[in-house]
Amino acid sequence: MKIIAYVMDGHKIDIRPAPVERDWMDASDERYAYRCLPLNIANAHGWEILCPSGFTAAWNGGPLIDAVQIQPDAGTTSPAISHFANGILTFHLPCLFRTDAGFDLFAQGPINRPKDGLHALAGIIETDWVPYTFTMNWIFTRPGMIRFNAGEPICHIFPIRRGEMETVEPELRPISEAPELKQQYEAWMKSRLTFNSDLKQPGSQAQEERWQKMYYRGVDMEGQPGAEDHRTRLRLKPFIR
Repeated sequence: MKIIAYVMDGHKIDIRPAPVERDWMDASDERYAYRCLPLNIANAHGWEILCPSGFTAAWNGGPLIDAVQIQPDAGTTSPAISHFANGILTFHLPCLFRTDAGFDLFAQGPINRPKDGLHALAGIIETDWVPYTFTMNWIFTRPGMIRFNAGEPICHIFPIRRGEMETVEPELRPISEAPELKQQYEAWMKSRLTFNSDLKQPGSQAQEERWQKMYYRGVDMEGQPGAEDHRTRLRLKPFIR
């Protein structure tokens, strides 16, 4: 399928495949955060739109538009404005996205990139037909000042098939109804407890392995492949002209 970003004449937009790396993950002890494969896959699950220029914004806690004051970096124009009031910071994205028929675009904040004092709002847009741009909005979580640097991600996008969620039929069942699954789960729990205990023992195999890698390797408790299309990394294509 295709995603096309039609950029307004005279404007630019910087979009990149979302990287796996995060500063807080780099700073974790021995970069242990990268051992979490679900986290890695989520980090790279889409494309990031980057802030074109730096600015600071301050909210005094009030409900009006002028309660948010924005100061762009010298020689630049702020890419964000106070438009909806109530402590909401709004980015106008200078492009129209087009997806294949039946696909929407999920737009949200950068994944696993917490920003102190600010929370990104999410939206789903029917980009297979809509001739309107959409905004990326963040809401202050408390009065105070925040900053966006040039090149910092402000939005994360990925396509979803429209109506897919409504075809899902959720169920609740006791795990005893799936005895094979229950057996594998109990074996995993036992191995996990043993592994965590052995990590404290100098010279143990657990210390040598450092972490259990069954999910990362895509195998079940019997060493059998869990899925033919198991992935340890996403490799998304960049937007090109």
